[in-house]
Amino acid sequence: MSSNDVTLTTPDHSVSLPLVEGTQGPSCVDVAPLYRETGHFTFDPGFAATAACKSAITFIDGEKGVLLYRGYPIEQLAEKSRFLEVAYLLLEGELPTPAQMHTFEDKVTHHTMMHESVKNFLHGFHYDAHPMAMLCASVASLSAFYHDTNDNADPAQRKLAAIRLIAKMPTLAAAAYRYSIGWPIRYPRNNLEYVDRFLHMMFEVPSEPLELNPVAAKALDLLFILHADHEQNASTSTVRLVGSTGANPYASVAAGIAALWGPAHGGANEAVLKMLTEIGDAKNIGKAVARAKDKNSGFRLMGFGHRVYKNFDPRAKIIRGMAHEVLDELGVDDPLLDIAMKLEEVALKDDYFIEHKLYPNVDFYSGIIYKALKIPTSMFTVMFAIARTAGWISHWIEQHEMPGGRIGRPRQVYVGATPRAFVALDKR
Repeated sequence: MSSNDVTLTTPDHSVSLPLVEGTQGPSCVDVAPLYRETGHFTFDPGFAATAACKSAITFIDGEKGVLLYRGYPIEQLAEKSRFLEVAYLLLEGELPTPAQMHTFEDKVTHHTMMHESVKNFLHGFHYDAHPMAMLCASVASLSAFYHDTNDNADPAQRKLAAIRLIAKMPTLAAAAYRYSIGWPIRYPRNNLEYVDRFLHMMFEVPSEPLELNPVAAKALDLLFILHADHEQNASTSTVRLVGSTGANPYASVAAGIAALWGPAHGGANEAVLKMLTEIGDAKNIGKAVARAKDKNSGFRLMGFGHRVYKNFDPRAKIIRGMAHEVLDELGVDDPLLDIAMKLEEVALKDDYFIEHKLYPNVDFYSGIIYKALKIPTSMFTVMFAIARTAGWISHWIEQHEMPGGRIGRPRQVYVGATPRAFVALDKR
């Protein structure tokens, strides 16, 4: 037994289990030999204390409020970088040189178009279909257009898929939105940068040019950076689980989009706006806060606290300033945003929220920014998906590059019927 092992004792056995150390974060007990040695599994609902993989992409310390992309603090990247540079960092592991950045941007720019058949595909949806439904299906359909370059064992084809997904996701997202409101789909303008190009595809109409306030693109680029990756969350774990089967990258990312759609995950910022609508008026803030403190009320303040961050969400500290800059610069007059600002003010001063560390999180502020930019609530999770694509495909690639990969296969605690005899239909 090594000094780095731990001993687990059951009523029948005692087994030595090795510790697995990372470069940061807590050590992990390697339970792979457990069933073989003792006949027992581990039980961890929600995988709250289970590491399912090794990864060098993102590190989170929830107790200290730390988020690192490839070792770089999110605060530095948010201040000094742009989304596409961060996407390159997540994919390649290092910040690009000027030449590498130029090449990467050029590749992304020239893969922004979607096949014309995708437009016909979108027309098969009901006019009021949720944009996430259309996005999920559209991304999955890409595997039908690129089936001849889906060799997961080929590094070049893996990187090509990454470029395609990062480039086409805004095009597909904007197309889904415009179809849902009956507007003609706009082609990407490749003379624009990534975020500006997306906003033009979203809002420009043929009858007049779109004039954007620079703060809109600045705010959206920052949100894309903050949402680009977040370690082994539900959607990223889904991408990895699907990818472990050998599924192509488009199917894997489409599965991630489906997981992101849940209100407990990517739909949280959409839930913030629904909560603000329910509150209805700034004068009702006091009542809403009182209801939130009452565990029996069934009312929750959405956009406060975080499962991983136990003190504060570092992304929220960054985006809070941008939210106020957007509201000041655009001069938006919206009752819901007035409610949000008043709620933020109360929550940051209230002893209950301070004691329970229920600070506004990134979903709270991102919802405010999207609302101020006139992005409809149904598109909030789609915006999240555009950004998170960079992280999803980086994890998918890493998974295929690491040796010893196995298909994901969680176990269970069976609580059903014990063996029983079949009874014929006429005798039941």
